[in-house]
Amino acid sequence: MRKTWTLAALLLLAGVMAGCGNGAGKTADPAKEGTANASSGAVKKIVVGTGTNFPKVCFIDENGKLTGFDVELVREIDKRLPQYEFELQTQEFANLLLSLETKKIDFVAHEMEKNPEREQKYLFNKEPYAHWRNKIIVAKDNDSIHSLDDLKGKKVLTGATSAEAQILENYNKKNNNAINIVYQSGAARDSVSQITSGRVEATVGADFSLPLIDPQGKLKTTGDDLSEADILFVFRKDDPESQKLADDIDGAIKELKTDGTLGKLSKQWLGDDFTADSKK
Repeated sequence: MRKTWTLAALLLLAGVMAGCGNGAGKTADPAKEGTANASSGAVKKIVVGTGTNFPKVCFIDENGKLTGFDVELVREIDKRLPQYEFELQTQEFANLLLSLETKKIDFVAHEMEKNPEREQKYLFNKEPYAHWRNKIIVAKDNDSIHSLDDLKGKKVLTGATSAEAQILENYNKKNNNAINIVYQSGAARDSVSQITSGRVEATVGADFSLPLIDPQGKLKTTGDDLSEADILFVFRKDDPESQKLADDIDGAIKELKTDGTLGKLSKQWLGDDFTADSKK
């Protein structure tokens, strides 16, 4: 009888051990886990830097949720890349590129314009997800400003480290600091009040952004385009892992363009299709 009980106990123990070996109790995402197992590697966590103060692009809604065009695009890309798990991390805009350099984040998603100055320091993915044109923005009753030359001696609002700031800084390098650049903190949302009250004369912004920052129509764009550029994600330069991530994201963006998801997201959040495929 004692041998019978011993044999039964051994069989029971073997069954329990077999259950553990089969991964009982795991809570990982089945889709991501399946892909990772197929490639004999774990799902890689990617920290995505974005902001909270760009209306309709990356902001906190009335329910306290981080959302917007760039945010929801990142989430769509995440769904299509099961080998990665994206985690969105919010920061002041002016800190994003520094956080990228110091490896606190893995890429930046904040309507980042590709320009020569940034290309010297950072890696951009190749497939644009939007395209914009920068213009001067003034009060609606201002008929005296039409070009950067008209802003000489005047205060112009811009965000530190932004592509628009680069336009103004480049102009000042060639014109003896003729424009008085006023740098706005990343948390400020008072562009409309600063311009309409006369504290500053103008700002520079993307063509699609005016109705987002000025829903009441107190401002207007003026003059010719100051620049136009593709909008991409920003990664660390000379980093093989960053290059691989950028290439994988390019593949996902192509899918989103082909199936119409990217255009739908642009219309939903920005009011029109500002994706790269729609530029003329």
